[in-house]
Amino acid sequence: MKKVLISASLAMFTTLLMAGGDTSETLSPVVEVSKTPCKTNKVYIDADQKLMWQDAVYTDGEDGAFKRGHSVGKAGKHGHAMNYCRALNYAGYNDWRLPTADELTNVHNPQDNPFTYHRGADFWSSTPTTENRYYVVFTADAMQYARNPSESNYIRCVRCLDGGAVFSGSKDVK
Repeated sequence: MKKVLISASLAMFTTLLMAGGDTSETLSPVVEVSKTPCKTNKVYIDADQKLMWQDAVYTDGEDGAFKRGHSVGKAGKHGHAMNYCRALNYAGYNDWRLPTADELTNVHNPQDNPFTYHRGADFWSSTPTTENRYYVVFTADAMQYARNPSESNYIRCVRCLDGGAVFSGSKDVK
């Protein structure tokens, strides 16, 4: 019985010794966690063209939709892109639209991408081409390419800052 009692006492003493032996009730302070999310949605203002651009986080679902030819959020087929921008209520505004090909080309300078959340891929425009196709702009080179409206591409909406003209490259469109 003595051996058991001595062994138990020795084990408890060793445990306290290895744990630091601090039995005080003082806890270390807890750091406050910020309530601000790491990724926040933003806008980009192109003051020269008087345009406000949607600059929102792209989700895994949207990336998957782009790769698989589906339509989800800021990625999808051309009809989805048009409807997405028309229905968008973002940054306190609800007058968003799908940009023209010239607007997309103008804002996507290959040397200096102004967007926080971007993709090196094609983005839909509202500009039609021949044979029932629409232009997309590849952001890595800011070039326009004709695509079938049933293909899936990324979407970035735009709005006019003052309700003025829309940049179209060759002329102003109301």
